[in-house]
Amino acid sequence: MRAALAPLQKAWQQALRGGLLCTMLPLAAMAQSNAMAPVALTGTLAQIHQKGEVALAYRESSVPFSYLDARGKPIGYSIELCKAIVHAMEVAVHKPLSIRWVPVTSATRFAAITSGQADLECGSTTSNKERQQTVAFSPTFFVSGTKLLVKKSSAVRDYTALAGKKVAVTSGTTNEKTLRELSERLQLNLQITPMRDHAESFAQVASGAAEAFATDDVLLYGFIAQTPAGREQYAVVGDFLSYDPYGLMFRKDDPALAKLVTESFQALAADGEIERQYRRWFLRKLPSGQTLNLPMSPQLQIILESLAATQTE
Repeated sequence: MRAALAPLQKAWQQALRGGLLCTMLPLAAMAQSNAMAPVALTGTLAQIHQKGEVALAYRESSVPFSYLDARGKPIGYSIELCKAIVHAMEVAVHKPLSIRWVPVTSATRFAAITSGQADLECGSTTSNKERQQTVAFSPTFFVSGTKLLVKKSSAVRDYTALAGKKVAVTSGTTNEKTLRELSERLQLNLQITPMRDHAESFAQVASGAAEAFATDDVLLYGFIAQTPAGREQYAVVGDFLSYDPYGLMFRKDDPALAKLVTESFQALAADGEIERQYRRWFLRKLPSGQTLNLPMSPQLQIILESLAATQTE
């Protein structure tokens, strides 16, 4: 695996350190190097080759994975990984590709992929068996789980104290499903309030309209980091209520694209680029000036080590 991916890793190193979207000259040099095994231009890759562009779906408030900076530009950990995949697509189709950005919400992201509106979804989407029936996912690049965000002045410190209270969730997420199942199983009679996106869910707690906001813990820490005096006002509490491995989403039953995405992730993991991007977005200052200070979990470390060591025939 390492020997087979060595040329591609060298290409990543050159491209990633100089900017993921290369100029024509280094792109041509990379294409001639046969860094990646030949990929048949079928399905999505054939369409991308014909159009000369890749449609990337992004989220507006999934910090630090996929969100908008002060100028309205999509940025984040997932965005950078998607850009790396776009670069691999450029090598595969032997031409530069432009990016068309497609805004999506938790409720619209799946339709954006299955309908062809977007080719890759760059967000904070959990990969599970139910979703894999309709879409495909990249290898895991983050591991999270459902927790609760509350005001520090609240008496709530775990889900048992939420009986009969209003809880904000983001519509179409695994967190919404988790809370509904929890409420029914334990007869908590939670007043679950689905909102359009994470920002609106957070606003429910900020305004006092909801007692808690339930979503992946890393997203909650992101909101606290982005909010002035957030660490003084809000807390993430309780045990994990779910296990949520994240993946980049793309269309199902597209073997050529699936091969390209998987091999790209293997090369990025072996080169250490995924870990470098993790440090950039989780351990260093965000563009807002705040820092999440969230070390990589042992689970993700094992996943990336396994991904880097994966052997192909």
